Amino acid sequence: MCILAGAGSGKTRVLTRRIAYRIATGTADPRHVLALTFTRKAASELGRRMEALGVRTHVTAGTFHGLAYAQLRQWWADHQRRPPSLLERKVGLLARLHAASGAGAGAKVQPVDLAGEIEWAKARMVGPERYEVEAARHGRTSPLAPGAMAALYRRYETEKQRRGLVDFDDLLLHLAQVMATDTAFAASQRWRFRHLFVDEFQDVNPVQATLLAAWRGAGDDLCVVGDCNQAIYSWNGADPAQLRNFERREPGATVVVLDDNFRSTPQILAVAGALIPPGPGPGGHLRPRRPDGPLPFIRTFERDVDEARSIARLVRDRHAPGTRWADVAVLTRTNAQLVAFEEAFRAAGIPVRVRGGGAFLERPEVKAALAELGRPEAALASGLADVAAAARQGPPELGTAAEERRAVLDELVRLGHDYLALEAEPTVAGFTAWLAAGLRSEAPQAATDAVELATFHAAKGLEWPVVFVAGLERGFVPISHAATDEARDEERRLLYVAVTRAERELHCSWARQRAFGPRTLRRQPSPWLEEIQAARAALATGSARPGSATWRSRLAEERSRLRGGQGGRVETKRSGVRVGSEADPVLLGALKSWRAEAARSGGVPAYVVFHDTTLAAVAEARPRTTTALLELPGLGPVKAERYGEALLAVIAAHDSGSGP
Repeated sequence: MCILAGAGSGKTRVLTRRIAYRIATGTADPRHVLALTFTRKAASELGRRMEALGVRTHVTAGTFHGLAYAQLRQWWADHQRRPPSLLERKVGLLARLHAASGAGAGAKVQPVDLAGEIEWAKARMVGPERYEVEAARHGRTSPLAPGAMAALYRRYETEKQRRGLVDFDDLLLHLAQVMATDTAFAASQRWRFRHLFVDEFQDVNPVQATLLAAWRGAGDDLCVVGDCNQAIYSWNGADPAQLRNFERREPGATVVVLDDNFRSTPQILAVAGALIPPGPGPGGHLRPRRPDGPLPFIRTFERDVDEARSIARLVRDRHAPGTRWADVAVLTRTNAQLVAFEEAFRAAGIPVRVRGGGAFLERPEVKAALAELGRPEAALASGLADVAAAARQGPPELGTAAEERRAVLDELVRLGHDYLALEAEPTVAGFTAWLAAGLRSEAPQAATDAVELATFHAAKGLEWPVVFVAGLERGFVPISHAATDEARDEERRLLYVAVTRAERELHCSWARQRAFGPRTLRRQPSPWLEEIQAARAALATGSARPGSATWRSRLAEERSRLRGGQGGRVETKRSGVRVGSEADPVLLGALKSWRAEAARSGGVPAYVVFHDTTLAAVAEARPRTTTALLELPGLGPVKAERYGEALLAVIAAHDSGSGP
């Protein structure tokens, strides 16, 4: 059975109820039930709900990794083998191996990025020998040159084996191999776990799918729950095709669609439906089961700090006795964007809790930078300049983790300049104390009632009565490194997830200027904010029920009207015409030649500088200003600052006839 459960439809509830029903009717034995989740928190929630239904005893619920480790320990004991030690963090070992190799000298590579790349490979069952080919096929922006990354990966595997270590990724790979080669052990596990249930099936990666197939064997007692519209973890190996193609892969399977939404108002669901075809069924639309609420709010601010302070004031002013701060959340695409909100809310006396990446002062890159600033010989102003320079080192835009760290360091520099402007005699110690006073996170027990600050990713699975979706700017939404159609589709789904966290009120906003360290850059609104505006305008007419043919026609009219003020420029996937399809071939060739030289100079693959799709968009639009560059896909503020002048020079040379 495949249960396609839309946002707010109660998928965890239906999964636990199905398990309870199967046990109550005698079609499943609780001693042979295995319920799989992706996080320990989700496993605990699943267990708690089953306990409330009276069926927790004997039912096994856990994560893929936890179950795999337990079964491997049993297998090692059965074969009287000494179990390897579990390497809980790859970072330290990889840092030492990388330093010893001398590879990438002159480029500041973060060990956590090396670990992330190996995790990406293992999730797809890609070993060191196949890494280069698969990385190229998937367009990976590796933290090292592909050959160097493959070599480091090989040394890492060899060193683990020499020391008798396994990492968390090995648990799944080793158990899958044991299940494939030890038929007696595989049969015993299949006898033990006969009834399989999987939550969030859209997040299954290839190695987890292989292990699930091994647990299942030839049996067909499998129930999965998921939503392709909430598939937002492909960067971590997740493959939503496992859910999307379930019916085709499993002939005769029963597919159940849950398209009733019990969380959000009709107005919020209408906005969500404009962002992405919502609901689990083809062309489906989530049906609201809550009463009407206010129209979603859209606000534009001049600066990012204005956005943060205005939202803090709005939250404080509307907070009445007897209401909870915890009913409000502020969601942004990146952790770095949350810093201004953490600062503004604390200044306004509003308790906050930072979910996901952690509070600003607790982040390791911030701790390391503050330690560097604290050296006796370091003056604050020059030290901040060093931090700003460090944030720009290394190959450009290596992916979410690297970009995030750079953005966080930019925020530290911005706060440093704020402090310098306020303090007549600035010192490093004074700056550290100023930060602590304004941003120090409260202990969890002290912040039980607090406004939640979270990224879109960290908000998945949660809900709040009032949600502010902030920082809706091009380069963040979609993120600048989302250069392929697949990546941009996932970014669109990510915004959909953020919007559908709201129960009663949805507030959307963006800022015309945003500070990146000491620099302030002009910003453009997210292209998908236009979809929200169109849906809001269509809702204001009250002329049609969202999801109906009349509604879709009205929504198309509003989109057309809004785009009419932008010179007819439309966003690529909606129009059916790809951006860059009418690129000037001579200019495109000149841009590719420039890219090749930039890649050689930086010691990185060409696609790390820019993807072909981005260059094609530049060759088609032929922008004349940095602002115009920022309107193009794949060109965020970091790359615009790094390469903008060079790109504009290539275009100018071509237009003047002096180019190649």
